[in-house]
Amino acid sequence: MSQVAEKKPKSWMIDTRPLRVVAYRRMWIGNGASFFGFQFTAVAVPVEMYAITDSTTWVGLIGVAALVPLLIFGLWGGAVADVVDRRRLLLASSVITWTSTLGLLVQAVAGLHSPHLLLALTAVQSAGFAISSPARNAIIPRIVPGDLVPAANTLNYTTTTAGGVLGPLAAGLIMGIWSTEAGVEVAYAVDALLFTMTFWATWRLPAIPPIEREEGDEKPSAGLRGIAVGLKFLVTQPVLLLSFAIDLIAMIFAMPRALFPAVAENQFGGGSAVGWLYSAIAIGSLLGGLTSGWISRVRRQGLALVVAVVGWGVAIGFSGLATHLWLMVLLLAVAGAADLVSAVYRQSIMQTFAPDRLRGRLQGVFTVVVAGGPRLGDLRAGATADVTGVTGSWAGGGFVAAGLAVALAAVSPALIRYRPASESSEDR
Repeated sequence: MSQVAEKKPKSWMIDTRPLRVVAYRRMWIGNGASFFGFQFTAVAVPVEMYAITDSTTWVGLIGVAALVPLLIFGLWGGAVADVVDRRRLLLASSVITWTSTLGLLVQAVAGLHSPHLLLALTAVQSAGFAISSPARNAIIPRIVPGDLVPAANTLNYTTTTAGGVLGPLAAGLIMGIWSTEAGVEVAYAVDALLFTMTFWATWRLPAIPPIEREEGDEKPSAGLRGIAVGLKFLVTQPVLLLSFAIDLIAMIFAMPRALFPAVAENQFGGGSAVGWLYSAIAIGSLLGGLTSGWISRVRRQGLALVVAVVGWGVAIGFSGLATHLWLMVLLLAVAGAADLVSAVYRQSIMQTFAPDRLRGRLQGVFTVVVAGGPRLGDLRAGATADVTGVTGSWAGGGFVAAGLAVALAAVSPALIRYRPASESSEDR
């Protein structure tokens, strides 16, 4: 694998060198296919729920049903990933996710029309994802050279972003061709079919057991004690703690998506405007990923993370002040590109800084932060808008996030000084 890392391309196009690693290439294909397929379910579940209940409250409960298991099992799944063979854990958790998807398909075909069953299956599916996510991300530094970890993460984020853009469009096309009932069934079937590629990719992985403990290391535990050890390590490492804190700042203060419906209706007369607003950040992330060949060449990853978060906040701030839809979408796309950069470096810093024996647990915390931050941002944006107005909440939140990111980096400079150690995956 070291030969893969020797040639560092100078192109600005996305760095594809990690795809030369067979194990990573299989994971990338499987994960990309399953994430694209999941978008069909993400559209079908709320469509089916609304068709059954004719209630937006029930549709809103879907988010709660998904979030709670994600918060609980994300931490537990991270602890388990440090104790068992990560390949086996990924296979087992994938079975949970796939079974719940089949359950959604079966209940739709059978015409059960039960909102409670939909919520239960959504919760099980979310639990399966939460358990698998820390293991899936903790595997990457074990199968690619250390200096290719940022490139590997960029490929992952770009692929999932593309799925996030194209998946809902394809699902919407299905809903338009068939009736609601038939469209929901087809959507679940597509998701279940594409998810089989994840099984194939995971099955072909090599065994990835825990690395032998060094003298003085704690005995690994998948329970509360193991989670506590991971959290203790996190709070004693300023680089990791700051990387998590700056992400929470970005998401809580500068995530404007809860305001998109109001802005689309009041400023742009509704219609397709809301679709453009919801897709703009993802489009920017996708374009940022496709032109990200420079990312793996940056050594000052901590500084780059801070700059990206500041760029996200500033772009969000100015987008909130825009009065033309095209300008608002453009600025949101710029913010999306900055978000991709910050996500890649945040993930890469965590993967390469943390020792392998704790990597799963920290990935679990990462999963919770990534899941909870934007939802807290939705709450903040909506509540603030009731007091300051939509523009104040949107633009003000973006500029506040940028300012807080600068202040945090200035007060605690460990993050901006961070450079990754030169090491290969075999050394860990």
